[in-house]
Amino acid sequence: MNKAMTVSELTIYIKRLVDSDMLLSDILVTGEISNFKAHTSGHMYFSLKDKDSIVKCVMFRAQNSRLRFMPEEGMKVIARGYISIYTQGGVYQLYVDDMQPDGTGALYMAFEQLKKKLESRGLFEISRKKPIPMLPRAIGIITSPTGAVIRDMTNILNRRYPNNRVILYGSAVQGAEAPAQLIKGIECFNSLRNVDVIILARGGGSLEDLWAFNDERLALAISESEIPIISAVGHETDFSISDFVADLRAPTPSAAAELVVPEKQILTDKLDTYKKRLTNSLSQRSKKERERIHKISKSRSLNKPLDFINQKRQMIDSLERSLCLHGKAKVERLWASLRIAAGKLNALSPLTVLSRGYGMIKKEDGTTVRSVEGLVPGDRLIITVADGEFSALHEKTL
Repeated sequence: MNKAMTVSELTIYIKRLVDSDMLLSDILVTGEISNFKAHTSGHMYFSLKDKDSIVKCVMFRAQNSRLRFMPEEGMKVIARGYISIYTQGGVYQLYVDDMQPDGTGALYMAFEQLKKKLESRGLFEISRKKPIPMLPRAIGIITSPTGAVIRDMTNILNRRYPNNRVILYGSAVQGAEAPAQLIKGIECFNSLRNVDVIILARGGGSLEDLWAFNDERLALAISESEIPIISAVGHETDFSISDFVADLRAPTPSAAAELVVPEKQILTDKLDTYKKRLTNSLSQRSKKERERIHKISKSRSLNKPLDFINQKRQMIDSLERSLCLHGKAKVERLWASLRIAAGKLNALSPLTVLSRGYGMIKKEDGTTVRSVEGLVPGDRLIITVADGEFSALHEKTL
């Protein structure tokens, strides 16, 4: 009869069997991420599942720090690692050393994730873009000092605008150390304030070659730069995170050199055109002003100023005479009207009637006597004639 094992002994025995299996010591497993959790310790805990089974997984911080993408719930991945037994839980699990998205490159996945993250933070907004100066006094270029890119750019810049000033900040443009050097270049130019525009430049290459320009720290440095930045990375079909964050994207480094400065000959031709237009305009204006001055100089008011004054004096005298005549005629018409009105008023005056022997009779209470019917014997009357008043006593009606 076999000796009974404790649970711990059984678990350890199975662990030894699993650990000794060469197939399980380095295995690739495909599946869909489930129950993903990023622990505060930096370790990642999740499961891989398919339609029939599920396996627990752990990826420690030292291993997941090398990932170029962030695992997400529901993501299909290919995980590489080894199978072992977690003795405290008594379950087998996959200890993941490396992982990449299934069907999509890890770099592309990381690119899309970072792009989505920065876009949600508003780093791609048009309102954040700073204008590129039309004619910068100095141009800062951050690129490899030994590559063909800087030679091509300086050739184009010198051809288009020979007296431009270019300041090169040499930096690695590929590899793990490149992002920090590119950031240092941006910070250096912003600190010295010795350029008006910065160009981040690199020639074409694979996604891996251009990966330095998809660094989140570099994207933040570009967005925080007070000096406008042009991103000129790769070929026309290549896009990097720096392209989206920069104030202007140039499809190639050569195109950036053409965008950053105008062609001097074109500017010279424009200036010549403006000069001719200005000269013609001033000539026409001068001609019109000379004609106007000539016309004014021929005027009578300038040639015979006293004649003009005398004409006005004579006009004033004429107006004065006319005003007197009109005033006198107006007064005479008013006097005539007044005499007519006075005659009418005099004809209607009671005094005129009284002067012809008539009188006006009133009672003592002041009422006018218009008929004998209103009188009774004994009424005292006041009679008004042309030259005064006298009283009378009414004795009887005749």
